[in-house]
Amino acid sequence: MNYRVPQPVPQVILDDVRGAQKMLSGVSRVTAMEGSRYLSSLTGSPVHLKCENLQRTGSFKLRGAYVRIAGLRPEQRAAGVVAASAGNHAQGVALASSLLGVRSTVFMPVGAPLPKVAATQEYGAEVRMHGEVVDETLAAAQEYADRTGAVFIHPFDHRDIIAGQGTVGLEILEQCPEVRTILVGIGGGGLAAGVAVAVKALRPDVRVIGVQAAGAAAYPPSLKVGHPVSIDNPNTMADGIKVGRPGDIPFKIIGELLDDVRTVSEDALSSALLLCLERAKMVVEPAGCSPVAALLSEPERYGDGPVVAVLSGGNIDPLLLQRILRHGMAAAGRYLSLRLRVTDRPGALAGLLGELSVVDANVLDVSHVRTDPRLGLTEVEVELHLETKGPKHCADVARALHGAGYKVMS
Repeated sequence: MNYRVPQPVPQVILDDVRGAQKMLSGVSRVTAMEGSRYLSSLTGSPVHLKCENLQRTGSFKLRGAYVRIAGLRPEQRAAGVVAASAGNHAQGVALASSLLGVRSTVFMPVGAPLPKVAATQEYGAEVRMHGEVVDETLAAAQEYADRTGAVFIHPFDHRDIIAGQGTVGLEILEQCPEVRTILVGIGGGGLAAGVAVAVKALRPDVRVIGVQAAGAAAYPPSLKVGHPVSIDNPNTMADGIKVGRPGDIPFKIIGELLDDVRTVSEDALSSALLLCLERAKMVVEPAGCSPVAALLSEPERYGDGPVVAVLSGGNIDPLLLQRILRHGMAAAGRYLSLRLRVTDRPGALAGLLGELSVVDANVLDVSHVRTDPRLGLTEVEVELHLETKGPKHCADVARALHGAGYKVMS
């Protein structure tokens, strides 16, 4: 019988992160730290946004990819590198490889957004489309590495990757030395682990809290049992943190250093994306705004001092952005859908629309149902989709319709 001997998990220490910071000088940007008055008023403490969505390639991923590839031996560089990703890691590997003169091949799932595919190619990688889900794409990339000798660049489960991502933590401490809490999204765990290594070594009093999408939250059950476990069918709009199993190396670090891991709903992610766009003027992908979603969900938890929320990326497909904005506006009470019955006579619809005009509700769509057996002989059901100004306005609209004698069905 064959037994697999457990391998020791490599450590990542502050010196590794500091070395990565020197290596990245002139390569990655020291991204901006922006204050948020709205989130500050919500929590009762100053809130700052660490804008990694403004990093080169649109996410923090360049940091770790560059450090990993720069650390390869000459013969490894000559063999080239290979990666698998639906977006951010692909672009980070492609640009890092180009900057270092290394040939790169990136496997992407067949359904990857076209803008991300095009950007990866423009950064210099050869893109190969394979698989319907990322697990299949990862398997294809690993097979390519085994067959060709190319070095597989893992998106999160390598000490160099974690050290590179940890430079975000060093910058936070430099830009906001009074910080008390740092919120950072977690997928496989590379960014959260790196930030925790840097911050806890220098400021153990600072809370570092990870945030996962509730539909793809592998860390809470893994931390509960003490080792990485897989979850079946992770499901979230936040594809950047849609990972079914924690990485071995980041899991060990996160288990030792993180203060907490919180989960957020899809509605909270949508609302956070909308808030970043409207209030902060920031285009942020769903994974990137997960820390903001945590602030919106439980603002009372973060009132004990300055908070930094890491906006980890801004690469979002325009079509997905359109859908998410609609979802976010609905979650924020900016859309109202309702059904009601009116008399089937000339002018009835005009009268209804007049009532909506009085309360300043913008009608987006109207549909009639005349053939439902539940309707009376002289009734028609009207379904309305309205644009409103928030939950209070929704209540005002419903109250005005009720006062005018309309029976609202839903």
